[in-house]
Amino acid sequence: MHRSISRAAGTAAAAATLAFLACGTAAAHVTVDAPGAQQGKYGVATFRVPTESDTASTTALTVTLPNLKSARTEPIPGWSAKVDKNEKLEITAITWTADPGNPGVGPGQFQRFAIAVGPLPAQDTVSFPTKQTYSDGKVVSWDQPMGKDGAEPEHPAPSLTLTKGKADADAHMVDTEASVDSTVDTDNTARWLGGIGLALGLLGVALGLGNVIRARRS
Repeated sequence: MHRSISRAAGTAAAAATLAFLACGTAAAHVTVDAPGAQQGKYGVATFRVPTESDTASTTALTVTLPNLKSARTEPIPGWSAKVDKNEKLEITAITWTADPGNPGVGPGQFQRFAIAVGPLPAQDTVSFPTKQTYSDGKVVSWDQPMGKDGAEPEHPAPSLTLTKGKADADAHMVDTEASVDSTVDTDNTARWLGGIGLALGLLGVALGLGNVIRARRS
């Protein structure tokens, strides 16, 4: 009886340890999150960058972007951001570098790097191959695609799942609202001008009556 309990406890402990290690490994990956990200829309992508090394700090991060029209970085104290563009002025990559005197992201720590990007491509998923540079010169590339069987590679590229946007519906709604606003403005202007005309007409009538009365008295 006691042996069975001991074996069960040992098995449970081993399973818990493996689960913890698995969670720890997954959590150590560079990941990206953008709640509500839609195809063809703008959004805020936040990259979570943990330092895996026990002796070195993360001092630079380069994120490759899918040739976007716009990408704006969120200011991070102690870090500088550099934006790379192609000949079409599309943004292809952003590199964050720790400023002099900034030790970077130390062992056991992580840092968030946020960018406002868009329009996002019209595809179900979008990947952001990333390079993580350490203070000892080591560079880790997070650029491997997911396996066809869904298995996660050793260094997966941060990726987002995009929902289909409603660009046409939104554009139609914007045009409709603009048309309504224009109609309302035109109607208000017409009423305002009509009111002024009526007031001037009444004023003219009053002046005419005044002249008639004065003429009769004289």
